[in-house]
Amino acid sequence: MSDASSALVRLQAIMARLRDPVAGCEWDKVQTFQSIAPYTIEEAYEVADACDRGDMHELKDELGDLLLQIVFHSRMAEEAGHFDLKDVAAAIADKMERRHPHIFGDAPDGGHHLWETIKAEERAAKDDDSALAGVALGLPALLRAEKLQKRAGRVGFDWPDATGPLQKIHEEIEEVIEASDQDRKEEIGDLLFAVVNWARHLGVDAEAALRSANAKFETRFRAMETAAGGSIAALDLDGQESLWSEVKQAEKAALKD
Repeated sequence: MSDASSALVRLQAIMARLRDPVAGCEWDKVQTFQSIAPYTIEEAYEVADACDRGDMHELKDELGDLLLQIVFHSRMAEEAGHFDLKDVAAAIADKMERRHPHIFGDAPDGGHHLWETIKAEERAAKDDDSALAGVALGLPALLRAEKLQKRAGRVGFDWPDATGPLQKIHEEIEEVIEASDQDRKEEIGDLLFAVVNWARHLGVDAEAALRSANAKFETRFRAMETAAGGSIAALDLDGQESLWSEVKQAEKAALKD
């Protein structure tokens, strides 16, 4: 048995012990697919965060946390008689071979373009034959919006260029301004959807762009707190805006150095 196989077997044994109905952990043994799902999503984000920061030590730890989630779900499924971790690994191995016929089959070189065609054929074989089938509800809203738009675009329901989405943004802003309190949430949602569509036509990943904006805001705000001696709340709005501008200027100066 290889070191990797041995480590995975050990992890499965640990999870089985934690889930033991008599001697297991009080928390682990009462969890369900639904209760664990938010942790699975959180761990995937922490993997992405470690990647963005280029922190390989953290990435190793976060990948382990994500792997634990897969083992956890697989163990619960095994207990219910549905499938086990071996079935999960076999299913994804089969899928990867099926979707890469230019590598594992007899398709000609350059067959990577068949990926989406094969995925579409797989979706067509399922009960839901919509072009939007399989876009997971649990995805982050911006990412799901982009995927829905791309799927619709594959069957021709799309703007020809970025001009249409930009005009739609202006329309949606007006509708937000004119909306009643009751309708404002819906109109804000339409505006965000339109912004994602514009970003997609410009070749920008909206989810990644917003993550970058969040990180930039956090960095600048923390710098403001440091400059203010931790007393941001003691400043009036003009003082806060002035400090924000100073932080931005210092940021630009540091980039030039």
